[in-house]
Amino acid sequence: MDFSFTQPAHARLITARDDEVPVTAALRYTTEDPLAVFIDFPPEATLDGEGATWTFARSLLEEGLGAPAGCGDVRIWPCGQGGTVLEFHSPYGVALLRFRTPALRRFLLRSHAVVAPGQEDVEAVVERGLGALFGGV
Repeated sequence: MDFSFTQPAHARLITARDDEVPVTAALRYTTEDPLAVFIDFPPEATLDGEGATWTFARSLLEEGLGAPAGCGDVRIWPCGQGGTVLEFHSPYGVALLRFRTPALRRFLLRSHAVVAPGQEDVEAVVERGLGALFGGV
């Protein structure tokens, strides 16, 4: 049986002028994709007025809480006292969001309580992915 949970998160969008705009998001974890974490942004937090979801490795979040991590569309690094920056790259540009590190850690610990690191059922994830790719062929 699949299980998921969502944790509200407050972030600060860092603008090109170094202003910070408050943004509400939701951190989400599901056993259906146990290697990933999801950050859902509501329509008012996006340029096109539609909600957006970013998906990336749970291990990347864990690594980025302690040191700079990532080299693709998602990069994460510690920032000052109690802050963590998530940098998202898309065809529309780059977004920098600063989250409170304790909130991200709490989310990560909750995900570890559901599925401990190293205990993910990777075979099931691959089977579901292949099934979706080939449409049950």
